Amino acid sequence: MRQLLSLFLRNSIAGLLGVCLLWQSSNAQSIAPTIEWQRSLGGTKGDVATSISQTRDGGYIAAGWSRSTNGDVSGHRGYVDAWIVKLTSGGGIEWEKSLGGSGGDDAYSITQTSDGGYIVAGRSNSTDGDVSGNHGGYDYWIVKLTSGGAIEWQKSLGGSDWDWAHSITQTRDGGYIVAGLSDSNDGDVSGNHGLDDSWIVKLTSGGVIEWQKSLGGSRNDEARSITQTRDGGYIVAGWSYSTDGDVTGNHGGADFWIVKLTSSGGIEWQKSLGGSGDDVAPSIAQTSDGGYIVAGESTSNDGDVSGDHGGEDYWIVKLTSGGEIEWQKLLGGSDFDAAYSITQTRDGGYIVAGSSESTAGDVSGNHGDYDSWIVKLTSGGGIEWEKSLGGSGVDVSRSIIQTGDGWYIVAGESESNDGDVRGHHGVSDYTDCWIVKLTNAGTIEWQKSLGRSLDDIATSIEQTSDAGCIVAGYSSSTDGDVTGHQASTDAWIVKLAPPNSTGVKPTDPPTPSPWAMNANYPNPFSSTTTITFTVPERSFVRLSVDTEQGVEVARLIEEQLEAGEYRVPFSGDGLASGTYLYRLSSGSTSLVGKMTVVR
Repeated sequence: MRQLLSLFLRNSIAGLLGVCLLWQSSNAQSIAPTIEWQRSLGGTKGDVATSISQTRDGGYIAAGWSRSTNGDVSGHRGYVDAWIVKLTSGGGIEWEKSLGGSGGDDAYSITQTSDGGYIVAGRSNSTDGDVSGNHGGYDYWIVKLTSGGAIEWQKSLGGSDWDWAHSITQTRDGGYIVAGLSDSNDGDVSGNHGLDDSWIVKLTSGGVIEWQKSLGGSRNDEARSITQTRDGGYIVAGWSYSTDGDVTGNHGGADFWIVKLTSSGGIEWQKSLGGSGDDVAPSIAQTSDGGYIVAGESTSNDGDVSGDHGGEDYWIVKLTSGGEIEWQKLLGGSDFDAAYSITQTRDGGYIVAGSSESTAGDVSGNHGDYDSWIVKLTSGGGIEWEKSLGGSGVDVSRSIIQTGDGWYIVAGESESNDGDVRGHHGVSDYTDCWIVKLTNAGTIEWQKSLGRSLDDIATSIEQTSDAGCIVAGYSSSTDGDVTGHQASTDAWIVKLAPPNSTGVKPTDPPTPSPWAMNANYPNPFSSTTTITFTVPERSFVRLSVDTEQGVEVARLIEEQLEAGEYRVPFSGDGLASGTYLYRLSSGSTSLVGKMTVVR
């Protein structure tokens, strides 16, 4: 396809006409990415995105809430509704749904389920519309949707006081695990320790409570993130002000509170992390080595916390499988910086999203007020790159994931309609859901400077049918690359050969390799092994580890992957000695290997 680029390049000192073609490389992640596309979604009354996931068709599902009754929003029920938006891979709206009743209904977490539908968790105080079974005040509100967004079932969970679900994920048995906070001690809730407790609820595939646990002490305790671990248990992150009950080791104020649960909800271990200030953790993920990565914010500079930049900082903590600190990093500047979402990336590093008001320290490029701040870390916590996204208003990122192409999708909210933000629906006091797809900034595969001693300026470049290009502009030079000069300034046309003629870029793409999966190495192993496989074309891929009886013990990948070779580390920590199967599946393709854990 022919490409037309407008160039306005001037070098007044050297008088050179510069032509630089940039070709993307998916391995160049040391360079901060650029925005591939962004979407402001909503209406004129205020809209927020809290959670985003990639779907099996390569698109995205986002959840949050909306007060709007116009713009992209339809079917508003009253006051605040949970708002679910299905996007194409390019950010176009496939469908959107307003869920709720006449009261306040918010969605905080969404993920695609094994049947292709979606599970949503949030809160509701409605007693009408889509909502039934409210126990009083706000309840956990869990909604199962079909692939097209129709409600299959909904459940209000809680008691007579405040119950608020923040995180949900599907479990390997087809059910769901939910985490949040509860101030209740009646209805569905038992065992409250006083004030807010972290409340963990295990549901069947149909939304029936299997078990529930109130975790905490006599002060406020809140769970914000939960995920199932490879051993079938659960890891929970949030914060606690308590010094009694289930909580030990508080450093003062709010601490990160990390709790490892068994498959039935018993506490295996718990850790209070922080210093004398406030330390709150809204996001946790299990890492490829069997440990955990936690993200949040901290105002401390003592205890477990060091490296303060001033004000609130992102606080990133890497834990072992037993909850011991491997390393910790404070990231930010002298103003407010708060991390809300973290995940491990396929290169073994981490991607973090949140909001920053800073203009110095680790932060660059702030657009004004709060920006969405994205940070890519190495496996040891060093900054690879950071990027401020937004405009002159308040911009916040609340959820980030790595996408099938190896880059990232971010969801949050924005008040802006300038800078990086386009298409805002409301006035500046109201936010839109803001979805940003990041991609490779590109690396220079070849460049060529043309011209000589005076001004030489290019105004356009067009690709030609032979994959070369033709450059047009004007020149004042009479030497160097310029011949046949007629007057003080001439039009100057240059035809460049295709880049593959220099051996830099092949004209035809390589023939894709077939599906392949190599034997894991080392094997047998006691700690960590690596599974290597080849994907021939962009595909939705699932990689899991099962017992010989077919019980899944780990789900390593379930996402769109680009063509290429992948090396996935797997930790056997927590597994008994024996033989396990690792399964790679995509459509009709299924490959199986055997690994042996020795103790």
